Formats: sequence, C-alpha cells, structure tokens
Amino acid sequence: MSNNFSYWEKISFLSGYDILIAGAGLVGLSAAIHLKKVKPQLKIGMLEAGFLPSGSSTKNAGFACFGSISELLDELKTTPESELLEVVELRWKGLQKLRQNLGDSAMDFIPSGGFELFRKEENHVAEQCKDQMEYFNNLLKPIIGKADIYSVVNEKIAGFSFDKVSMLIQNKYEGQLDVGKMMSSLMNKATALGIHLFNQCKLLQIQESGSGLNLQTNQAEFKTSKLIITTNAFTKELLPEFDIVPGRGQVLVTEPIPNLKIKGSF
Repeated sequence: MSNNFSYWEKISFLSGYDILIAGAGLVGLSAAIHLKKVKPQLKIGMLEAGFLPSGSSTKNAGFACFGSISELLDELKTTPESELLEVVELRWKGLQKLRQNLGDSAMDFIPSGGFELFRKEENHVAEQCKDQMEYFNNLLKPIIGKADIYSVVNEKIAGFSFDKVSMLIQNKYEGQLDVGKMMSSLMNKATALGIHLFNQCKLLQIQESGSGLNLQTNQAEFKTSKLIITTNAFTKELLPEFDIVPGRGQVLVTEPIPNLKIKGSF
C-alpha cells in the first residue's frame, strides 16, 4: 500500500466521509444515490474491488423479473406466505424505483413479459402451476395493482417454435433490460451527484476508532463515520461469521439472430 499521498489527496479523497459503501454494484450504487438525494450534504464514497462491478450486477441475463409460479410455489415450501409477499413486493418496488430513477430508455427496459416453459415430461408440474394461477393472481394483486398477472398462453407456443413445450405460463408484468447500460447510467448518476467512486480498491480490514472507522484497502486507508457493505455473495470475505455462499450460474450470449421468433424472458 502506497502512503505517498499529498495533504490535498488525503483531505479530499481519503477522509471526512460520512458514509463509505463497500461494493459498487446495483445495490451499492442505488443506496448511495438514495442517500445523496435524501441528504445532499453527505460526503459519500464507494469502494469497488474490481475494475468493473465484479459481482452479479453485470454478469446476469438481464431478466427484470419478480417470480414465476413454479419459483413462488417452491419458495412457499420453506417460507411463510407473509414473508414471500414481502420478498415479491421488494422485487416489484425495486424494479419500479429503478425505472423511475433511470428511465426505461437509459437501460433498454422492454416490458416483454416473462414466460415459464413446461416440457411434455413436466406435465404434472405444469398442472400444479396452472391450478395455482388464480391463487397467486389474487395474492399478488395488492402489490402489482393488477388481477391478470399470470395466464396460460399455449397459443404462443407455435409462434415461438417451441416444439417440445406442452404449456407456457406468462407473467405479463415482467421484462428485460440491458444491465451494462443500467450500470453505466447508475455510475454516471452517482458521480454527477458528487459521490466518489474508487475502482480496484478492495476493502481488506475494518478498524474502529474513537471518531468512526478506519478502512484498510489495497490502495489506501480511508476514514469514515459509517460503513455500508453491499458486497452480497462476497460478504463472507469481510464478515466470516455470515453464512453466505455465492450461487453460480451460466449465461450464454450469441450474436444477434435474424428473424428470431421468441420475444421475452424465458
């Protein structure tokens, strides 16, 4: 770690923070922007370990979703209905807030719907989901404000050229977005508000002091009154007492396909 910082650099960039946020992904940037809007006088900085946000914020498929029926049914096996509703409400309100903050065009948000595919050998699961559609439509109506959230749209199967699919259930109010544009817009919004963003600055150690916190990073030592940790799956590296294990997925991206018949999130 280099200590060759000038007086001005130490005062302007390394100390005097009201809040530092570890993790400059979707959650961290959204938190920083919200806090700066509520209290513009706050000095806020962000410490991002990667050259780009290194977690799932820029490594996902761009689904703007809040829950397919089979997903919600599975969650109900281990989660009370009231807690499930709270989670779905947070997902829905988070998506609406993101759209309000950035605007749909800034992240190429398209309300194309979300579709759940059931193959012929999954007919028993498909029928269970179909039987629960009315239940979930009524359950989520107070959150979404609509009564026709889920519906069977088997008439679309042929148009999508899904020859091995026996049932298609649509969530009308889901969509898709460009996560690269979303994150770029969030970063631009944060810096325009005067939020300091430090990339390739990995938080290594948190030390309490009489006046706040000293944060040791691979680049410098920062001083702040409060720290917010939004590293999600990487939080265990900083706080080993938390039982958090990263979930791994795989996203495959192709070149644009001419005359592609499918439209939506599947």
